[in-house]
Amino acid sequence: MLKYIWLWLSLSYYEEITGSMQKILDQLRGKAVSLRIEKIPPEREEAEAFCREAAEKREELLLLTDSPEWFSLLYDRGLYVLAVYHPGNRGEAFPQARYAVEDLLALEYTSYDEAYRRMAHLPWNILETERLKVRESTLEDVDDFYEIYQEPSITYYMEDLFHQKEAETAYMKAYIDQIYGFYGYGLWTVTHKESGKVIGRAGLSLREGYELPELGFVIAVPFQGNGYGYEVCRGILGYAREVLEFQEIQALVDEKNLASLGLLQKLGFEYRRKVLEGGHSYELYVKKI
Repeated sequence: MLKYIWLWLSLSYYEEITGSMQKILDQLRGKAVSLRIEKIPPEREEAEAFCREAAEKREELLLLTDSPEWFSLLYDRGLYVLAVYHPGNRGEAFPQARYAVEDLLALEYTSYDEAYRRMAHLPWNILETERLKVRESTLEDVDDFYEIYQEPSITYYMEDLFHQKEAETAYMKAYIDQIYGFYGYGLWTVTHKESGKVIGRAGLSLREGYELPELGFVIAVPFQGNGYGYEVCRGILGYAREVLEFQEIQALVDEKNLASLGLLQKLGFEYRRKVLEGGHSYELYVKKI
């Protein structure tokens, strides 16, 4: 959990930022996180002392710096660090940086937290509904997925998991790193708020040959018939509109899958045409959001 945000800045940028410190504090108001801003010390010994102090808080700390040299120093010690660009260092390079920011004064807490979670290999929390939570999937979820997919009716109209759990776990690891990390969305895990149990999967994906993001969902059989599919899909459509700023979402469904057809129609999807995928016929539905 993110508890500390430390900024380690060059002298000129330090003076600029501290002059507008209140803007940063306003973005963090109400969050259980402490902020610390330091000038990059001229002496290596002081820098090493800073690194040792940071290492003690590694699992709860996000660092930001505008110096490529000191970025490397922090990165090489396994710390979670963001590069900071501004007009004074625009020509500098941060070759080790996975993530960078440009305007510290406009940065919201969510941006700090999501960058920290990505580097710490922690799942992003996507959204909550009245009864459900949606978050990125983890390797620990794989066992729950096998429990859900062992029910034959689940795979009547959708692709099954790998037969070997090791292969599915490897696939999930790559999915977390490459799909979540690149797109910022994907197929997520659905949990029941009251019990904390994983009850399904739902989310958005891009299908090769199509332009629109595609809605997908599955709810475990023991939890079907309670409106969870509609609830989570409605939440995801809102997230797609408000956060991801999509304008249209598609869904592909087998014409025999009456439950999913009914759900799509209830959500406001409209039929467009039949399509052929992998030798199988599907109906394409689209919703403007």
